[in-house]
Amino acid sequence: MIIEKVFSERQHFKQFWLWALLLTINAIFIYGLASQVFFGHPFSDKPIRNDLLLFVTSGTLMFTLLFVFLRLDTKIQKDGVYYRFLPFQLSFKNISWDRISKSYVRQYKPISEYGGWGIRIGFFGKGKAFNVSGNKGLQLDYDNGKKLLIGTQLPEEIKQVLQQLGRTPADN
Repeated sequence: MIIEKVFSERQHFKQFWLWALLLTINAIFIYGLASQVFFGHPFSDKPIRNDLLLFVTSGTLMFTLLFVFLRLDTKIQKDGVYYRFLPFQLSFKNISWDRISKSYVRQYKPISEYGGWGIRIGFFGKGKAFNVSGNKGLQLDYDNGKKLLIGTQLPEEIKQVLQQLGRTPADN
């Protein structure tokens, strides 16, 4: 059985400030490592051992590499909503329409409602959120009272798809 895909979106962390911060931190540690290990100039007034400096530098590079591979994939199909946050969720999580009491696109406040971006748990009954940037998302209210917000950069397209599928707030 082939299920027709109605909507698909792939998002990555693209914030300039985030990449500037990560690349600056990496540059500092790479410079320190090269300076201390290859040229014999201590990295600071109280230098750490070379092996420990190599370990810390490797850690910062791996953390940055994690952000290269982080992505949020969202699909809306006739049978429900699918999402995954790679590399933490390798397969798509499916929420069938019969579990959703309400679905709509809304503007939200990432920091005050969810504490930022990523895989988040909201404050004061807001539920979970999966987001990478921006302040617009697909709000899903489950029939059991739980909530899930999936961030989007394509809010108008999602609104159209929800209307096509008969899933606008008035229809839920």
